[in-house]
Amino acid sequence: MPKASELKRGSVVEINGGVYIVRDIDIRNPSARGASTLYKVRFFNVRDGRKVEQTLKSDDFVRDGNLTRRSVQFSYREGDMITFMDSEDYSQYTLTAEAVEEQSGYMTEDLEGMIALLVDGEIVGVEMPPSVTLEIVDTAPGIKGASASARTKPATLSTGLEVQIPEYLEIGEHIKVNTTNGKFVSRA
Repeated sequence: MPKASELKRGSVVEINGGVYIVRDIDIRNPSARGASTLYKVRFFNVRDGRKVEQTLKSDDFVRDGNLTRRSVQFSYREGDMITFMDSEDYSQYTLTAEAVEEQSGYMTEDLEGMIALLVDGEIVGVEMPPSVTLEIVDTAPGIKGASASARTKPATLSTGLEVQIPEYLEIGEHIKVNTTNGKFVSRA
């Protein structure tokens, strides 16, 4: 059982019989002498997405959650169901489109680096790689002489995702997009 001071973003713990993932940790050091460091932790339930916030002392123990991570690849979409294939044993896992609604704008057929989150052999979610490469399919024409630090313009990418990109980029170019905040990173 890890202590609260050992928790990191992405750690899996068990709270009241449910499996939760650590999303944010805010560390506070009280100014009073002898006061212990406090960790304000935001947890998300892997099954239904509910969030729980707890404030823990550095020496409080938390229970390890029983979660398995497997490398998967986007396989296909059928109606409102999305199927992923395990990269090692080729088994398939199916999730509703609603369960991966926030991540669907980053999913392409050749995307690698996705991690399936399994609880008792059942898929409950997917973790995306830190960034993905997508093609620009619609944007205003590029402006000659626009510098890399200039203004931005909206662009629609191959998955339907809309992001702000620098003015010098044009349709057909590939860019990297951060999957945590949905922002342009660089040319691919």
